[in-house]
Amino acid sequence: MNTKLMVALVAAVSSVSVQGDFSQERQVLEFVDEMVAEHGFQRDALIDLFRQVEVQESVIARISRPAESMSWDRYRAIFITNDRIQRGVNFARENSADLERAEERFGVPPKIVAAIIGVETFYGRIMGRDRVIDAISTLAFRYPPRASFFRGELKEFLLLACEEGLRPFAGRESCSSSRSEVAALAGDMTVLDLVGSYAGAMGYGQFISSSYRKWAIDFDGDRSRDIWNNTTDAIGSVANYFAEHGWKGARPAFEEVVLASPDAPAAEFASTGLDLTRTVREWKELGVQTDGKDQAKAALFRMEAEGGNEYWLGYHDYYVISRYNRSALYSLVVWQLSELIGERL
Repeated sequence: MNTKLMVALVAAVSSVSVQGDFSQERQVLEFVDEMVAEHGFQRDALIDLFRQVEVQESVIARISRPAESMSWDRYRAIFITNDRIQRGVNFARENSADLERAEERFGVPPKIVAAIIGVETFYGRIMGRDRVIDAISTLAFRYPPRASFFRGELKEFLLLACEEGLRPFAGRESCSSSRSEVAALAGDMTVLDLVGSYAGAMGYGQFISSSYRKWAIDFDGDRSRDIWNNTTDAIGSVANYFAEHGWKGARPAFEEVVLASPDAPAAEFASTGLDLTRTVREWKELGVQTDGKDQAKAALFRMEAEGGNEYWLGYHDYYVISRYNRSALYSLVVWQLSELIGERL
């Protein structure tokens, strides 16, 4: 991460905020104690940071109505447009060398990487407007349904700040890590400068903090993991994520199918989970009509639309896509966008 990130990170924050001394809340103080005891953070630095954190009420409103709660036809219409497809083609052509190198190293095709970046940020045009520390803290301490998860992400975010050398942690002995050699590249950036989505996701590929720490990579050799302005690092990081989650590319991720009859037993089990619970043979026995290989594992999804339901079998690589976002809608729209981009390349 380096000083050129400031172009992307100091975007105006338009969310409704609530001022107040966040640092004096009991659960925040407990979190601070945990970070001091488990990771060697300096207490005063953390208390001072949380004094500057602003609760974002709009973050809670947005996470309570995700796009993935839409019907399939409405959801698809957002992401499958001629503009997004063509911009994906342009992105793939402009970054062909990096995408081809990523495919050679990780085995993930350019069209998939382009589709992920297209769905997540419209190829870098929409990377979020919320300060990451505000968004994650709000969800960690103001949103009980997922407080545990976001408290973990807050921990990961602060560790990431240490590793990338962001003030107030830059140069502090308590923040030493295996990536300490890149600390100088952060310049005068602070934790408060980082801007992302309402859920704390960052950069072209919208990595949450834990994903950033595990799977973001320096793909151009400059000793910096810049996934905001450096498309090379962003491409390598997305491809690395998919490779680490088991991308195979041996067959299509999805197959549209029909049922033998509207009341076929398979209908009862459609869209009941994301896991690959049955073999194709078992789905055939339940009334799914497909030429798929009997031994392949698959999940069946019913996509509800005004014109009638669609049924799709999701295979291994569908499941890999779903590790990026736990939604069948998301996985299918990424795959369809990737196929449409691929047809124009």
